[in-house]
Amino acid sequence: METGFLVIHPGALGDVLQAVPALRGLRAVAPAAPIAFVGQPRLGRLLVELGVVQRTRTFDGFGLEALFADAPTPPALAETMGDASRIVSWFGSRDETYCRRLRALAPRALVAPPVPDDDTPVWRHLLGTLAGWDLAIPERVETLPAPPLPAGDTSADALRPRLVVHPGSGGDWKRWPVERFAEVIRALRHRRVLEVLVHQGPADAEPAQRLLARLEGDATVLLQPDLPRLAAVLGACRAYLGGDSGVSHLAAAVGAPSVVLFPSATYRRWAPWSPTAVSVELQGVDGDVECALEALARALG
Repeated sequence: METGFLVIHPGALGDVLQAVPALRGLRAVAPAAPIAFVGQPRLGRLLVELGVVQRTRTFDGFGLEALFADAPTPPALAETMGDASRIVSWFGSRDETYCRRLRALAPRALVAPPVPDDDTPVWRHLLGTLAGWDLAIPERVETLPAPPLPAGDTSADALRPRLVVHPGSGGDWKRWPVERFAEVIRALRHRRVLEVLVHQGPADAEPAQRLLARLEGDATVLLQPDLPRLAAVLGACRAYLGGDSGVSHLAAAVGAPSVVLFPSATYRRWAPWSPTAVSVELQGVDGDVECALEALARALG
């Protein structure tokens, strides 16, 4: 019995959210076929919560390592692959053995790199990998509906109009200085009254705490929420400001009016697909603050 689509993508939050337009495109191929996502468990749960996929499997322990060598295929893996109507693997494309053995198990399997070799936007590249399935590449992709905050959640006051700020990033070299974030927030507050909520994830304690110190207690912290809760808060905020991070991609994906700050090296490839996001290319000069401030003022309306 065929189980629908099987999509393999073990990447991080931002990488996986760039695949949302392609995952939605699979609906045009077979509207009734469920999509099973194989990747990080917390990302799979998020995609199910957002209605992008219907099932999730954990990448670790799925057994794909068996396809990188000419050894007997575990029966459970062979059965899973054989049952899928189509497989998309944004993983393993550079390994000839993996590609050959996967296609032997599932002749209709598609194997492609998760990122392009050039400056093509990642989301367009991922859609383009499905070109053989007659998918049109849209000029505009609608955002995802954010989940509601659970009843009784102590962060329910996050539904009040506010600015959510995430000063962290996937790498130190991509991180905008905390001092610049503080400058933008202070300048914005000269123009309007606005509550500020600083998101602090597991790897963001240092920049988040430094930003809170610079704001001298005039901000609150959202401390390590799980992804569905974070998506709910971001979907309800008035505006979002952040750097090149998975959190910024999540804010954009759920429709938050977002200003996302990118170093030149990642600006073209990693800009969000969301029409509610404004991507700012950082030049490393004082004009970056003014550019971010004006973009954020427009986002706030």
